[in-house]
Amino acid sequence: MKYIFIFLAALISICDVHAQEQTAKLLQETARTLVQKGDYDNAVVILERAKQQEPDNIEILQDLCFANYLKRDFAKAIEVGKEMVAKPNAEAQSFQILGLAYKAIASYSDCGKLYRTALRKFPNSGVIYNEYAELFALQNELEEAITQWEKGIELDPSYSSNYYNATMYYARKNNWIRAALYGELFLNLESYTTRTEDVKEKLFDAYKSLISAAGVQQLAEAKTNSAFEKMILEILVKLNADNKQPAGIDRLISIRTRLVIEWFQGKQKNYPFHLFDHQQYLLNQGLFEAYNYWLFSPAIGADAVQAWQKAHTKEAEGYKAFQQSRVFKIPVGEYYFAH
Repeated sequence: MKYIFIFLAALISICDVHAQEQTAKLLQETARTLVQKGDYDNAVVILERAKQQEPDNIEILQDLCFANYLKRDFAKAIEVGKEMVAKPNAEAQSFQILGLAYKAIASYSDCGKLYRTALRKFPNSGVIYNEYAELFALQNELEEAITQWEKGIELDPSYSSNYYNATMYYARKNNWIRAALYGELFLNLESYTTRTEDVKEKLFDAYKSLISAAGVQQLAEAKTNSAFEKMILEILVKLNADNKQPAGIDRLISIRTRLVIEWFQGKQKNYPFHLFDHQQYLLNQGLFEAYNYWLFSPAIGADAVQAWQKAHTKEAEGYKAFQQSRVFKIPVGEYYFAH
């Protein structure tokens, strides 16, 4: 009988722990629903209860810090955030969320220290490089900002935000080759968000120079180009000289098609580049024209795009199906840019 009581006590203890874990998880899920509804006050109350049950649960701490940030209780967000990033299981996102609170009160010095600490712990985190760069941008230190965005692209090439910000930076600087490459990479990484239309606009601005004989020649003479960029621009100079089509989508697609073909006549051996592999695949599948109509759709115009899709139903539907089924990932080690 004694052993039965011991067994039952142990079983009850295990069940209590399990129920407590479920309760903490349920509280967190409830709080997330409240955050989505904009009820930050009640979300914070519930997350505090979840934290009492699981004080080392990093996801609960992140949710609590972020809910306080959304509530605009930045002091509390920072208090929770400091506790959070001190945990041995803190994630890059933990530092990102605390950084938002520091930025909100313009505590840039503390924020910079936070990101430097984060980069020592997560030296390849594209998230932290982007946040650090945006901190510099807030202080109008754009050269420092682009250095961090470039580093994020180099070390974490499939994280999209560094490409977005770098594209915008290079577009302002009229560095159209870099804006074109980074912009197109971004659009493949993040195809359907509110930021895509902004980047599509910058991508078309870039190609207005890249498919202009005078424009591309000027870009080719820039001293800031890396060897990789020089090689691309030399091909574009040649293609522009040979192409007699008037400016427009047909000329743009023609030059971009020839660039892919020229590149794979040997250039890819020294500079394997996933974007060009992607373009070659689409070309071989008969989807490259549809891809270009998607990339440059704002500049082409909705009516012209719809007319093309109606006349090329198979290609349009084929590209849409391909785009929805694939995940675009960029290999580490294909960074050929100076910074």
